[in-house]
Amino acid sequence: MATTQQSSTKQDILQHLLKQGQATAIELADVLEVSPQAIRRHLKDLETEGLIVYQQVQAGMGRPQHVYKLSRAGRDRFPSRYGEFAVDFLDTLTETLGYEQASSVLRKHWERKAMEYRERLGGGTLRDRVAKLVELRKAEGYMAEWYSIEESDSQFILAEHNCAISHVASSFPSVCGHELEMFAAALQDCKVERTHWIIDGQHRCGYLIKAK
Repeated sequence: MATTQQSSTKQDILQHLLKQGQATAIELADVLEVSPQAIRRHLKDLETEGLIVYQQVQAGMGRPQHVYKLSRAGRDRFPSRYGEFAVDFLDTLTETLGYEQASSVLRKHWERKAMEYRERLGGGTLRDRVAKLVELRKAEGYMAEWYSIEESDSQFILAEHNCAISHVASSFPSVCGHELEMFAAALQDCKVERTHWIIDGQHRCGYLIKAK
């Protein structure tokens, strides 16, 4: 029973770091309602497993704080639908057809995906469509969420705290541009802008969706 509880707490720590980007032991203890001593034991285990890393940050005149983040291995613990096979396939495609033709194939894929999204989102309000889009992304392995800006019905943030195609995006960052175009095509009456990008070292991918 104790082992199961420890595993659950460790998973909660990883999910919190995935979503927030970073946290101290005290912040984790507060959010997860676990004692700081227990949190530090879990953090030590996760560090030993190579799933998290930390950096020392000076806060005022006191001792430096350890601020924890996920390592690449930690991020890889979360769902990925494509992985190494997709990267190898795209490498082969590029070698066979050339970079321009391979990029064209990728663009066609995202255009088809955009049409699929548009049909499944239907013709409801922008709020309803954004909410449906987040559910579709969750089903595809993304830890996605959305919220409105100042309770507006015309401006929303779509945030994805993990990338289900991270292996592909690392080797072919152009797919992220196609993904941005895909959201814009799926939400035709909107302007979609990127606000955060995991490939750029940030802890999430974020998109600002505004009604035109």
